[in-house]
Amino acid sequence: MIRIRPKIAALLAGWLTAACGPQSGNPPPAANDTVSRAAPAPDTNAIPVDRGIVLFLGTSLTAGYGVGADVAFPARIQQKIDSAGLPFRVVNAGISGETSAGGLARLDWMLEQPIDVLVLELGANDGLRGYDIAAMRSNLETILRRTRAQYPEAALVVAGMEAPPNLGPRYTTRFRETFRDVARTHDATLIPFLLDGVAADPSLNLDDGMHPNERGHEIIAGNVWDMLEPVLARRAAAAAVPAGGER
Repeated sequence: MIRIRPKIAALLAGWLTAACGPQSGNPPPAANDTVSRAAPAPDTNAIPVDRGIVLFLGTSLTAGYGVGADVAFPARIQQKIDSAGLPFRVVNAGISGETSAGGLARLDWMLEQPIDVLVLELGANDGLRGYDIAAMRSNLETILRRTRAQYPEAALVVAGMEAPPNLGPRYTTRFRETFRDVARTHDATLIPFLLDGVAADPSLNLDDGMHPNERGHEIIAGNVWDMLEPVLARRAAAAAVPAGGER
């Protein structure tokens, strides 16, 4: 079980405010300057047909707020994929300030491309704003269910998050457990806490002390890779076996 040290818990509320939500007077770019709600589905014409798509659907953490998409953790995951020789291509669909409802609203055009793996990083902003947990769960489950319905063989990965402690122990406990329950219900791989080892650590965030810096994203990528790499390896191995089970 991932446990948050008391000092980290005390700082997490302020950290999440800046890391996952828009800043007053300094609006973040929509979807790391590459994806927006009004944009068409990502262009995959340049993606080789033999490379499966790993879609990261998420918030500013996925988008790389403050550091850029090229050094955000999904880009680092692509580097790890390439180093491992796995046949997958990452698509970053992060938007700053995104909620679970917002992710659900733009899901249809995201699913216009074939999806091999969905990494779902949504819910942090729901918790930040104290949104109803049941509604958040419904949104997350609908995203997973519709993805699986359209692509039955798709693998699902859910990134767990923590709610600000000022919302009280009952809310924060239910919030944390929701990600575990959703992952279990939909046979998804769970990343217990996406920001483990990064949240509220000044050395791993930008000068404002709140947004993950390059090193922070590197650690986040490690958290993700620990859970994602076995998923990709299994899919690559299965794809390498011809019909009939013989190589």
